Amino acid sequence: MADEVVLLDFWSSPFGMRVRIAFAEKGIHWEYKEEDTRNKSPLLLQMNPVHKKIPVLIHNGKPICESMIQIQYIDEVWSDKGPPLLPTDPYQRAHARFWADYIDKKVFECGRRIWTTKGEAQEAAKKKFIEILKTLEGELGEKSYFGGESFGYVDLAFIPFYTWFGVYESFGKMSIEAECPKLFSWVKRCLEKESVSKSLPDQDKVYGFALELKKALGI
Repeated sequence: MADEVVLLDFWSSPFGMRVRIAFAEKGIHWEYKEEDTRNKSPLLLQMNPVHKKIPVLIHNGKPICESMIQIQYIDEVWSDKGPPLLPTDPYQRAHARFWADYIDKKVFECGRRIWTTKGEAQEAAKKKFIEILKTLEGELGEKSYFGGESFGYVDLAFIPFYTWFGVYESFGKMSIEAECPKLFSWVKRCLEKESVSKSLPDQDKVYGFALELKKALGI
């Protein structure tokens, strides 16, 4: 019997994009269920009663929550499909988890402050955001991808945020590429992968969504 794989998600979520890329990397057939994050479905509330957030991966009726945990689950359950998403070496796995955790704790919230604040708060957010990106650029170094020569766990954690770069740049009146050129070279390499390019929405669409969200929230 074929696996039943469902993803409860919202199209602009960088966290859901991670899982979509992982599915594409592994060649997994899955069903997408769009969630209204302001009117959450009974299924979402049932499958993620603690955080009540997307994405939720449902595998044969069993929920797995939190995107990076989902990536690890996908890598372990479908280890016979596609390339490995996590390194096999224990130290390298720990190292990859550290940087994925850094991205989780730093990038989204700081980026959000760029487009939801003004004045001194926005300037502080912009400065901090560039510091975060430069730290990641330093970790990348001269490697093709964060894990070396092949696309993997940390790349999966970070590349979806590229779809929001246009929002940060427009509202923050900044150029991320000018500040972090090596990081943009990495972005271009990632986008050459079909699993990435077909899983990420257009930046203009994300920008339009951010405009609508700002209006709805009265920002």
